[in-house]
Amino acid sequence: MNFPTHIVSVGGLVENDDGKILMVKDPVRGWEIPGGQVEVGETITDAFRREVKEETGIDIEVGNLISVSSNIGIGIQYDGISPIHTIVTFGLNAKAISGELTTSEETIEVRWVDRNQVIDLIDADFTKDRTRYMLNFDGRITYFIFSRNPYVVHGVQYI
Repeated sequence: MNFPTHIVSVGGLVENDDGKILMVKDPVRGWEIPGGQVEVGETITDAFRREVKEETGIDIEVGNLISVSSNIGIGIQYDGISPIHTIVTFGLNAKAISGELTTSEETIEVRWVDRNQVIDLIDADFTKDRTRYMLNFDGRITYFIFSRNPYVVHGVQYI
């Protein structure tokens, strides 16, 4: 019996005192909100703090869970061989509390963006949709189910 392999990741909206949203530019994926994989033994909130700090230089105060996304398509790991099964991404919101914007090995640019311009920066459709659900958070957690290559939305539920 093959056991499923799931990747758990976290990403989210980091807002500054001016109401702007923190965005990062990945050299391959382009503009997106900060985040990444949860490491072994790490909580999702600790992973979010770490990823934001690593990618942008900003320290945050984590707020609430605002979305969950499931990429149910099977992809291939960076090694070109190993499969990636379901990727479950927890979306959180946060407040910037200190730090200076800086790039990293993972980011070629970081910036604060007006809330109404965030979606326009993003190229990938699934990233646009996932981010749009987070920006439109109304107190209900969005559960967004999709697959990539080709991009297909399998469902959206509100919890």
